[in-house]
Amino acid sequence: MTIAPPDNSSIKPDRFAFRQLLAVAMLVAAMTALRVIYAGVIDLRTDEAYYWTWSKENVLSFLDHPPMIAWFIRFGTAIFGDTNFGVRFAGVLAMLVTQLLLADMVRRVTHDVRAVVLAVLMPEAALYYGLLMAKVAPDVALIPFAVAMVWALVRLNESGEARWWLAAGLFAGLALLSKFTVVMLLPAVAAFMLVPDWRRRWLLSRYPWAAALIAVVVFLPVLIWNAQHDWASFRFQLVRATATNELSLRTLGDFVGLQFGLVGFILLPVVLSGAALTMWRGYRRGNAVAILLSTCVIVPFGYFFWKSLTLRVGDTWPMFMWPVGFAAAAINIAMLPREGFPAWMIKSTIAWAKAAIVSGIVFVILVFLYYVVSPWNFIGKADPIGGEAGYEQVVDRAQAELQKIGATWIATTDYRTYAMLRWHFKDRVPVIQINERGRFLGFRDPGMNSIRGRTGLYVAREPDNTNPLWAATTAIREPLERVERSWRGIVMDTYALEKLTNWTPELSPPLNSPLFRWRVLAGDLQEPPRVTARKMSFRGARSANPESRDSPMCNCTSEVWSFGPSRNDETYNMRHLLT
Repeated sequence: MTIAPPDNSSIKPDRFAFRQLLAVAMLVAAMTALRVIYAGVIDLRTDEAYYWTWSKENVLSFLDHPPMIAWFIRFGTAIFGDTNFGVRFAGVLAMLVTQLLLADMVRRVTHDVRAVVLAVLMPEAALYYGLLMAKVAPDVALIPFAVAMVWALVRLNESGEARWWLAAGLFAGLALLSKFTVVMLLPAVAAFMLVPDWRRRWLLSRYPWAAALIAVVVFLPVLIWNAQHDWASFRFQLVRATATNELSLRTLGDFVGLQFGLVGFILLPVVLSGAALTMWRGYRRGNAVAILLSTCVIVPFGYFFWKSLTLRVGDTWPMFMWPVGFAAAAINIAMLPREGFPAWMIKSTIAWAKAAIVSGIVFVILVFLYYVVSPWNFIGKADPIGGEAGYEQVVDRAQAELQKIGATWIATTDYRTYAMLRWHFKDRVPVIQINERGRFLGFRDPGMNSIRGRTGLYVAREPDNTNPLWAATTAIREPLERVERSWRGIVMDTYALEKLTNWTPELSPPLNSPLFRWRVLAGDLQEPPRVTARKMSFRGARSANPESRDSPMCNCTSEVWSFGPSRNDETYNMRHLLT
C-alpha cells in the first residue's frame, strides 16, 4: 500500500503534542474509571448471569454461543470472586486492549498523532463501548480478537512479512471461539488478499492457507462439541440467518435507532461516511488496508440493514464492526489533506468528528449518572437496565418460602429466571430449568441427591407460570404467593411462587421431548409448516393454575403440538421446534 507522506508537523515531539497526549490519557483513565464503577455497582443483567452459569461448567462449548465469554468470566471471577465486577472485569480489559490496537493500527497507517487520538476517543464517545463494554456478552469477547485480526493484517501490509498471516489466523480462531458473526469479516479478508496487485503472491503462498488451518484448529472445541451434539449450535443460530418474514418498517427503525443510540447520533454518520470514502479510496486504487477496513464495515452493515427489513436485529450483533469503522474514519481524516481534497471538506470533516466525540462523551457520562447516581426512572418498564433489575426481591421471598415449606430445590421454566436465581443463590440451592434442556448439554449434576423425592419451589414470571409443559409431568403445584419485581418505584414483573411435589425433574430428556426443545430465536413463523400436525396427550397433569393462551410457551390453546417427523426421530427441523 502506498501512503502519502506523513504530516510531519503533527508528529513533532513538542510540548503541545505531549500535553495533548497527556490530556487524552487522563480522559481515557477517567472514562475507564466510570466503566469500573458501572461494572461494580449495576446489577447483572439476565444474560450476564446466564453466561456466568456457563463459567461454572466444564464443557467445550454451549448451545447458544462458543465458550470464550465463559472463559472471560472465569478469568475475572478467579481474580475478583463471584461479584459484579469479577464477572465484568474482562469486558473492561477488552475495551482497553481494543483501544491500544486501534491506536497502533492508525499510527502505522498515518503516522499522524491527531488521527491516533481520534481513533482512541471515538470508542469512548460511543455508548456501547464507552460504558456498556463493562457488561459481558459474547460480543465483548469477540471485539478485541476481531480488531486484533485486522491489526495483524495491517502489520502484514506494512512489513510485507508473510508470517503475520499466522497471527491473523490465530486471532481469527479466537474470534470464532467468541461468536459466529465474525464470519462476516471473511469477505474483507478475501478482498484484502485478492483485489490488490499482490493477489498472485498470496494465492501461491502457503501462509494464508496455514492461517486458515490455524483458525480451524483453534475453533476445534466448538466443532468437536457440535459433532457430539448433532451440530446443535449451528442449527440453533441458522434459524435467524435463514428466517423469512414480511417486510417490517418497525424492525428497520429499531435497527437504525439502536445504531444511532449505541454508536452516536453524530458519530454514526461520521463513521459511515469515513468508511465509504475509505472504500472508494481502496477499491479505486487497490489500497489493501483501505479495502480491508472499509469492507469490514460496509459488508456487515449492509447485511444487518437487509435483515432488519424482516427481522429484529439484536442491539449487540453489529458491535464487532464499528471499532474497525473508527479506525477507517480516523485514517480518512488524516488522508483528506494529503490527497488534495477541498479545504472546506477537510475542515467540515474534522469539525463533525470533534462534535461527535464531545457530544458522545457527554452522552455517555449522562447515561452513567442516570443509572449510577440518579433515583429516577424516566423510561418506565421499557428501561433496558431497570427492566432486568430487582431480582433480589424475588430471591428474598424464594428464600423465605424454601424455609417455610421445607423445599430443597428450585424449578423454573425460563432461562433468565434460572440464571438470576442461580446467580443470587450462588449454587447453595439447586436451581433447575425443567424445559429447554437442550441449553444445558454436558452440564454437571446440580445436586440430584437434594432434589430426588424432595419438595421443590417453582418460581416463574407471570403468565409463564401457566406453562402447559407441566402437563407432561406428574408434578403437583400449589400456589404460595406472588412477588413483584420493581425498580425505582415501578413494577417490572410479577412472579408466582408455587410448592412443587410428586415429581423429580429429568435432566436429560429425549431429544423429541417437549422438555428438551429450546425456544426458536427467529420469532413466530409467518406461515405454519406444511407438515402433518398431531396432538400429544399427557397424563397426570395436576395444577391449581389454569392454562393460558397468553403463555409464550403455549402455541395451540392448552395443547402442545408436534410438527414433522415421528417422536422416535431424533432429527427434525429447527424451525419446527416451537415451544
